[in-house]
Amino acid sequence: MIARIRLARENDTALLSVVERSAARRFQMVPGLEWLADGGVLGEAVHLRCIRGGTCWVAVDEHDSPVGFLSAEVVAEREFHIHEMWVSETFQGHGIGRALLEAAIEWAVIHHFAALTLTTFRDIPWNAPFYSRCGFEVLSVSGLDERLSGLLREEVEEGFAEGTRCAMRFSLDDPVKPIPTSRLRE
Repeated sequence: MIARIRLARENDTALLSVVERSAARRFQMVPGLEWLADGGVLGEAVHLRCIRGGTCWVAVDEHDSPVGFLSAEVVAEREFHIHEMWVSETFQGHGIGRALLEAAIEWAVIHHFAALTLTTFRDIPWNAPFYSRCGFEVLSVSGLDERLSGLLREEVEEGFAEGTRCAMRFSLDDPVKPIPTSRLRE
């Protein structure tokens, strides 16, 4: 299954929730998180804001239809935050998530950002362990800024169990850290 990465277009917006719902079915296998399979999706307004800002990428199939996406936006002078990244169930495990991350990282490098951040599940293999393999580092609770602390508090209020989520950071200020590149982009 080959997919290519491109910037999302406004007409992709409605399909992004379909991708998210498909990808979320994987949570049906995680005790206590089955509800995520039928939970809410990232709102179209957020996707549109990211698309219009040039910070939403999609992985598309041979028909140019989205099978994965990464929506992010600038949140501070030199920080870029990933809101969501999902890959449709049938396309998972083929490097598409990594390619989407690489597109966001390359964009952040070109635009002189210091870091990318995100929040995710600590112990689910396709969450924090995946991002760790891609170069993200889990931030200690004492190392969180107000924005990331607030996001984690909001997630608990939305129903995530305390301590199951974490904030992660990919530093672009480290001169020895290699910046990944992908062969899947246009």
